[in-house]
Amino acid sequence: MQNGALALSANTIALFADTMALFADALALFADALALFADTMALFANALALFADTMPLQGIAKLNLLRINEMLYLADYVV
Repeated sequence: MQNGALALSANTIALFADTMALFADALALFADALALFADTMALFANALALFADTMPLQGIAKLNLLRINEMLYLADYVV
């Protein structure tokens, strides 16, 4: 009976050690996921900054298009 209890106790300790190893792996994976999330947020911030930079350029392009259309209209009117 005592040998059975010792064997059961040894199995429990081995299972606990395996559980702790799995938990350590899960924590490492979680740390990797957090690092990837931080990288994603940095890329998102860069994308927003690029988008903000494109807004004035888009306005300039629209203004230039209006000027070109006006010149074409006037050229057609003059000719």
